[in-house]
Formats: sequence, structure tokens, C-alpha cells
Amino acid sequence: MNIKEQVLKIGADAKKASRKLAKLSTRKKNAILEAMAEELDAQRAFIQAENAKDLAAGREAGLTNAMLDRLELTDDRIDGMIKGLRDVAVLSDPVGEEISTWNRPNGLEIHKRRVPIGVIGIIFESRPNVTCDAAALCFKTSNAVILRGGKEAIHSNLAIANAMQKGGETKGMPENCIQLIPTIDREAVKVMCQMTDYLDLIIPRGGESLIRAVMEMAHVPVIKHYTGVCHTYVDVSADLSMAWKIAENAKCQRPGVCNAMETLLVHKDIADDFLPKMAEIYDKNNVEMRGDIQTCKLIGLAKPATEEDWSTEYVDLILSIKVVDDVREAIEHINTYGSGHSDAIVSEDEKATVKFLNEVDAATVYVNASTRFTDGAEFGMGAEIGVSTDKLHARGPMGLEELTTYKYVIEGKGQIRE
Repeated sequence: MNIKEQVLKIGADAKKASRKLAKLSTRKKNAILEAMAEELDAQRAFIQAENAKDLAAGREAGLTNAMLDRLELTDDRIDGMIKGLRDVAVLSDPVGEEISTWNRPNGLEIHKRRVPIGVIGIIFESRPNVTCDAAALCFKTSNAVILRGGKEAIHSNLAIANAMQKGGETKGMPENCIQLIPTIDREAVKVMCQMTDYLDLIIPRGGESLIRAVMEMAHVPVIKHYTGVCHTYVDVSADLSMAWKIAENAKCQRPGVCNAMETLLVHKDIADDFLPKMAEIYDKNNVEMRGDIQTCKLIGLAKPATEEDWSTEYVDLILSIKVVDDVREAIEHINTYGSGHSDAIVSEDEKATVKFLNEVDAATVYVNASTRFTDGAEFGMGAEIGVSTDKLHARGPMGLEELTTYKYVIEGKGQIRE
């Protein structure tokens, strides 16, 4: 069987599974999710052994430290996957939820109800925990899922997906609800993107080049997240102690993820007080700083920033810094160079914060908090399928509701249209 035939069979099997999934009760789905969690825990040693193969290959291939960090499955991260499964199990099931109901003058009663999308394809890179998060959310919403991870995590992804399917089947999960394409050949992605008979939606997670490639190939609808060029603006009224902590956390806590800050904007009237100490903090964290002219005057370690830097998602310990005149210039900079992901203002001025919240064009905007909270689990969604920077159907962290569509159910008493 060639790659095309193999992927098409996976699609056909997923379509059949989705029909069976739609019949499962919430109680049954929750029991299956708990069984998945138990099986992940039981196979922890095997999963980590498979992950070690990927890490060794990644080091040999010259992956960056940030990429290796994304790839590694520590005990804490496996615990996080297990907790995520259990968190999703206790969340309210949106399938069947009545969105709205109304009556027409002719007596027809119209109901708008949430239903599964059907079969969802997830194409992702690096982070093997996505296998678990994506599969859990798709399953809870009665969607079959086809996963295609990056070559750097092939052993880890297969181990996780197989453990979840095996665990779920012990409690009656239909076969082929969770499938991971076992080949790293790129032809599989092309076939998947054009599998309109079987796939209802594709969600790519990864670098901009991957997402653009999927968009160019896709015949199936796509919800995308291009880049995470996230900003923090420190206003003239900011509590500097708070600002130093937020700006450190947003960049340094985990730089290799999409909600990490990539550009720091500072009001000109506090730059002299704020930036030198901020630079000391970044230097201790091994952050490479790139700044505009004013920033370079205040920070001897800063390198001159290029025009390209302002729109770059580094996913590394690199940061662009710019001194701005006021909140209006900060907003203009963010809307010009940002990616619509996550942006924050540190300020005690209500007028400035309201302006920032209303005018910054992003999926998530923060006041006096780190952008690192843009995450499904942190938002109480249990886990997330990704962070959408689109504006239709889903925006920001995608949880259970975003993995449903709706249908209209109309009840009558013999009405006919005149």
C-alpha cells in the first residue's frame, strides 16, 4: 500500500469511527478518557524510552535548545498530559447543547444545537504532548481525529496515540477514533490536506512555514495560527516592580512557546528607570537584547534591532525592545508588527488600559499579567487544540466549544409552506 492509499484508508476509517462516536453518551466518553489517563501512566516508561530516541535524533540533527525543550517528555509533562485528560473528562460536554430556541408565527419551533464537526486533522510539530491534548478534546466532542506530527517526535507521538487508543478501547471506545499517521514522508500531509471526502477540518500547529504550506495545499477548511509575535507594553503609570516581574516571566519562563513575549515596548518617560534594571534581569537569564536607538543608549548590551526583528517570532531567548512616546504609539506598533496572538499592557491608568484593550487587534489582551497565560488549560478548558489567530468560528485558545459546529432542528405540527 503506497502513502496515498495508506492515508486515504486512515481517513475512511476515521469517518466510520466518527459515526459511532456521535452515539456515545457523555458518561461513556468520560469513562474512556479516564481509561486513557490510566494507560498513559502505565506506559510512562515506554513513552519516555521512545521520547529518548527522538531527543537523541534531534541532538544529532542539530535542533536548538528551545526545540529540544519542546520535544522532551519529563515526568512533569507526562503528569500534565494525564491531568489534562482528567480535566477534560470533568468539563461540561458541549455536544447536544441548546444554543438557542425560538418560535415562528406559523408555529414552527426552531432549535440551534451543538454537534460534532466530524473528522478533524491535526498537523503539528515538535511538542508530543499535543498528541494527547488534541486527541482528548476531539474525543470529548465526539470528533474522530487524525494526527500527523513532525518527524522529530515520531516515536513519542506513536507511543502516546497508541496508549490512548488502547486505554480507551478497554472502556468501549470505537476503533480508529484516534489515529496517527505513521510515516514522516511529506506526501502524507498533501494527501491529508486534500482528503475532502473524509476530513471536515484541518488545524495546523507549528512554524509559519508549515502553516503556509498547509494553507497552500488544503482543499479542506483550515483554522490557523500563523505566529506568536506577542508584546508587553510598560506604560508611564506602571508599577515598575510588577512590570519587571511580568516582563521577565513573559520572555524567560519558557521562551520556546507561542505565547512568550517577543517585543517589549516601554514608555519614554520611564525608560531611564525601567530599562537598565530590566537589562540586568535579562542578562542573568541569558537573553539577547535587540533595541531601537534609545534602547541601545540605555542598555550597553543591546544590539541594534532591524526592521525584520519587530515582526519575528524568535521562540528563543532573544527579545526586541523599543521605547515609544505613549500608548497610542504602542498600539500602532502592535497592530503593525504583531500576529494577533497575545499582547499585554502594564499600567495603573484606567484610560490607557481601556484604550489598549479596545484598540489592540489580538485574540487575547492582558492588563497587568503575563502573556504566558494564553493557554487552554490556564483558561480552564482542560487542554487546548491550539491558539487560533483567525477571526471566524474560533479565536484564541481553542477548547471544546470551538470543536463543535451546529445544526438546526425544526419541530412542527404538519406545517407546509404556502
